Amino acid sequence: MQPIRVLVVDDSMFFREFLRRGLLAVLPPGSEIAAAGEPFEARDRILDFHPDVMILDVEMPKMDGIEFLTKLLAQYDQPTIVVTSEPRYQELAMRAGAKGFFVKSFAEGDAQALCVTLARKIERIVRDAHTNHTIGSIEPHHRAREPFAPAPAEMPAGDQGQIGSCRLIALGASTGGTEALATVIGMLRPTLPPIAVVQHIPPDFSRLFAERLNHESAFSCKEAADGDLLQPNHIYVAPGDQQMRVVSLGHLLRLTCRAEPRVNGHRPSVDVLFDSVAKVVGAHAVGAIFTGMGADGAKGLLAMRQAGSSTLGQDEATCVVYGMPRAAWELGAVERQLPLKSIPAALMALGRK
Repeated sequence: MQPIRVLVVDDSMFFREFLRRGLLAVLPPGSEIAAAGEPFEARDRILDFHPDVMILDVEMPKMDGIEFLTKLLAQYDQPTIVVTSEPRYQELAMRAGAKGFFVKSFAEGDAQALCVTLARKIERIVRDAHTNHTIGSIEPHHRAREPFAPAPAEMPAGDQGQIGSCRLIALGASTGGTEALATVIGMLRPTLPPIAVVQHIPPDFSRLFAERLNHESAFSCKEAADGDLLQPNHIYVAPGDQQMRVVSLGHLLRLTCRAEPRVNGHRPSVDVLFDSVAKVVGAHAVGAIFTGMGADGAKGLLAMRQAGSSTLGQDEATCVVYGMPRAAWELGAVERQLPLKSIPAALMALGRK
C-alpha cells in the first residue's frame, strides 16, 4: 500500500505519542502521523494535513469527540475511528458515523495488539476509500464556511440553518413526550436543519432533558437561550417556564426565550413556537406534533400547514395520550399521521428536500 496519513486527536500527550510510535511501526513505509490535543486544534490540522483517517478520543476539553464527529461529518467526509477508555460510548460513536470503535488498554500485550489492530482497520478504510476514489480529495459539503465556527455570528448570511429548501424542523409534545422525542431524535441522522423542540416540562428539567438528548443523539443539543442563532444539526429545547419563538435576523433565524404569559395553560407552549415558525419560516419548515393531553399546538400546526409547511402527527396507537395529535388531526393541521418509529424517516426526507 501507499503511505497513509493519520491524525490522532486525544488530550493525552502520552497516548498520542504511544499511537504515533506504534502505528508508524506497522503502517506502510512513509506513513505520517499528526496529532491534536482537542477538537478545535484538530479542525485546523484536518484542513492543512488532509488525513486519510482520523483517530478520535471522546472525553476531551472544549468539545467532546462525539459532538466533534457529528459536526465534522455534516460537512466533511472524514473517515474516523473512535478510540477511548469508555466502552459505553460505542453506540453513540457508531451512530455519529465512526468507521470503527476500540477501547484503550494498556495491559501487557494489549497495547501492541491495539496498534496492530488499528493499523489493519486503517488500511481497510483506506483501501475502501481508494476504491471509491475519495482519499486525498476530501471535499466540504458546505464550502461557504469552515466547520465548527467558534461563534455562530461569524457564519455568512444565508448559510445558517439551510439544508436544501427546508430551514427548520419544529417539534411539540406533552405527556409521554420525553420518551417519544428521545426515540425519534435518537433515530435521526445528519445532515438536517436546526430542530426546535417544545416539551411541556418544569424549569430545570428542560436542561436535563436537553443534556439527555445531547448524549443519546447524533446531534448537538442544548437548552435554548434567548438570542440563540439556529445552526444545522443542532437541537434547541425550550426552557421550562419560558415561551420560545423563532424570529428573523436578516437571513438568519434566532430564538427568543422569555417569561411571557401562559398560552393554553402552558409555558412553554407548542402553539407559541409553531405560530412563530408559520410567520417567519413558512413553507421552508417541517412541523410534527406528538403525544400529549389537551390541544396545545393544534392551531399553531394548522398555521404552519396553511403557510406551506409540511406537517406530521403521531398516530393514536403509539401515543401515551392521543390528545394533542388528535386535536391537530381533527383541525386539519396534520398532513400525515404516522407510528412513532416511522416519523424519523419522514422528518429526514422532508428536512433534506
